[in-house]
Amino acid sequence: MSSEIAGGFSGFFSQWGLLIILMVAMFAVMIIPQRKRDKKIKQMLDSIKPGDRVRTIGGIYGTVSSVKDDVLIITVGPDKVKLVFNRGAIAQVEDTGIENTMEDSH
Repeated sequence: MSSEIAGGFSGFFSQWGLLIILMVAMFAVMIIPQRKRDKKIKQMLDSIKPGDRVRTIGGIYGTVSSVKDDVLIITVGPDKVKLVFNRGAIAQVEDTGIENTMEDSH
């Protein structure tokens, strides 16, 4: 009786074991890098401070003039127009500002 149970278990593992291993590997390949990216984005959003040059998810470039909780006021363009954004609307903190190149071209 115990050999039938052992044989049944090994048969089950030989049929489904490879599938289970492939699913775990697929999880590791897809989910773990996404979590790392999410953590990196969260750190970037949490570290935004006044004076940072940013790009919004809508493609607007500007300079953060003030931060209060999850609300950012961003100064945009040569006329220094102030726009209000949610912190989650920031796609990237830029190294150099696009505003400087806009002012140089006029």
